[in-house]
Amino acid sequence: MTGTEPPGEIQAVPVRHPGRWVAAALIAVLVAALARSVATNPRFEWGVVGHYLFSSRILDGLVVTLELTVLSMAIGIALGIVLALMRLSRSALVSGASWVYIWLLRGTPVLVQILFWYFFAALYPTVDLGIPFGPSFVHLDANSLITPFVAGMLALGLNEGAYMSEIVRAGIISVDEGQTDAAQALGMTRLQTMRRIVLPQAMRVVIPPTGNETISMLKTTSLVAFIGLADLLYAVQLIYAVNYKTISLLITASLWYLAVTSVLSIGQYYLERYFGRGSARETAPTLIQRIRGGFWPRHAEVESASQPPRLPEDHR
Repeated sequence: MTGTEPPGEIQAVPVRHPGRWVAAALIAVLVAALARSVATNPRFEWGVVGHYLFSSRILDGLVVTLELTVLSMAIGIALGIVLALMRLSRSALVSGASWVYIWLLRGTPVLVQILFWYFFAALYPTVDLGIPFGPSFVHLDANSLITPFVAGMLALGLNEGAYMSEIVRAGIISVDEGQTDAAQALGMTRLQTMRRIVLPQAMRVVIPPTGNETISMLKTTSLVAFIGLADLLYAVQLIYAVNYKTISLLITASLWYLAVTSVLSIGQYYLERYFGRGSARETAPTLIQRIRGGFWPRHAEVESASQPPRLPEDHR
């Protein structure tokens, strides 16, 4: 054999993982046993679950839950961006005001804030709009203005703004300062730099926790049941208070929460995939590709390793 002859083919053998097969078998047995127990236990009353799953009262409560989630997150995201920019301001007064707001809203329970807004009329019977320290031009009745829905929306949205501000701030400071310096060297203003350079790059860091906050908000809306707002959970409570099918109706509500959470999780995955473009050499596979790969794994690495390596032209 001379030095110019290519080496022989590499016989690549996949590594065996017996521990994985044992763990998978144990998990399969446990899942099968749990599924059998849930399916055969008559106390779950799956017939009642199916009867109320698409009930008009349940669906009306689901609509209220979705409306609260969307509106509260919209308020939280918009307010979070403003608070994050205020927190990063060079003005001590502006930055301090943002810090106090975040400290206050994160330091008190969400349920207390919901109840506070619900009883807002006890502190301010009327809401006056006009010139600060001057005459008022609009007088609104607080009882008519702050309905249970508005109280829940304001409490959840304003509370979410405190958490979103820290998420947005983390995304902003994750962008290299050289990007800002380069934008300023090109003559961009601070607002243009933030809108065109910093925020688009920060989205890759902001999207994952924002998706988690949205899913958390969906479940946190159940707290509005304490102020009598007919969301999904309160609609379920009204029904089982009459027919005493508590477990079955709680399962019904849980199934709807799981269904909506699953849709939000899929949306979050594709948003992360979209904003993550360019951060890796290869685009992350979609959910369908990952599921397909779990059933039909590819052996691209083994096949490429079995091919003889190519030599440079000057060594052939």
